[in-house]
Amino acid sequence: MKKLLIIFSIFITVNGFAQTENTQSPITFSGYIETYYSFDFGKPSNHVRPSFVYSHNRHNEVNLNLGFIKAAYQKEHVRANLALMTGTYTNANLSAEPGVLKNVFEANAGIKISKKKNLWVDAGIFASHIGFESAIGKDCWNLSRSILADNSPYFESGAKISYTSDNGKWFVSGLILNGWQRIQRVDGNNTPAFGHQLTFKPNSKITLNSSSFIGNDKPDSIKQMRYFHNFYGIFQLTNQLALTTGFDIGAEQKSKGSRQYNTWFSPVVILRISPNAKNSIAMRAEYYSDVNGVIISTGTPNGFKTWGYSINYDYLILDNVLWRIEGRGFSGKDKIFEKDGMQVNTNFILATSLSISF
Repeated sequence: MKKLLIIFSIFITVNGFAQTENTQSPITFSGYIETYYSFDFGKPSNHVRPSFVYSHNRHNEVNLNLGFIKAAYQKEHVRANLALMTGTYTNANLSAEPGVLKNVFEANAGIKISKKKNLWVDAGIFASHIGFESAIGKDCWNLSRSILADNSPYFESGAKISYTSDNGKWFVSGLILNGWQRIQRVDGNNTPAFGHQLTFKPNSKITLNSSSFIGNDKPDSIKQMRYFHNFYGIFQLTNQLALTTGFDIGAEQKSKGSRQYNTWFSPVVILRISPNAKNSIAMRAEYYSDVNGVIISTGTPNGFKTWGYSINYDYLILDNVLWRIEGRGFSGKDKIFEKDGMQVNTNFILATSLSISF
């Protein structure tokens, strides 16, 4: 990691001087820092929040959820991105990756393959093509991520071909991937995974998206095919009121070659009220059902069947500085949460965060 940071610093320094001499430089630099504090009323002694929470997952301590620095290169027919990161998000979501790969937020390169159309081929490590929420908190309506976002890929590696229509209303992409939220393949896995993304924006107030994943995330000797689909819509109802609805559904073979499948699903609804440019409130309701523990394993009779709700207040201190506070609760069918050393059905937290982008 130290070597990568030194190389990245030299890269920024050298190209920074070049950019002062040429204002049309194709290289741009950016960064993001999001600190947070959360208090889990279950009071986990190890300071780790429930295992299905991967963002802002530390209890009763001030910490860094995500911080990264990024260099982007953009020319008419070539583009590339490199971003290095750290934070508790990194520790939780990339724990399976080896060495310095844990600190790679983004590393990809692409080439435009059509002179007249916006058609690109890119390869490397990307943000996931699935879902309306990302790892970057400021781009999401809530401080915390929904259960479905935390338990579907945040990132992926592979290659993709993508097309954006001339009027910007349609985006279509096909992907070949190394696995379900994987940079490095699982040992013994040689099964290619595939995905698609189709986004339609009929106007500036409506976004409709369909994304999928098909693949095996286990060694080929115990291959279990997984089929997953994500659909969401974002609607700007008025100047002050916006709505996001999402639905995930997945199925995975019960065993190698089986015609029977374990399924899971999750709906979510978020309503956002923004009386002015500085203030907004977001209210979220969600449900996640994974009876057989494909994604979230509990070892309890009814598996993971959990309702979630939250209310979030945002204050935009400056154009690039955002302060948030959120109350969030969970209610499970089984006693899957811990409170004062006992198993209970419910969990509640209060959290606050401060993010700066530059």
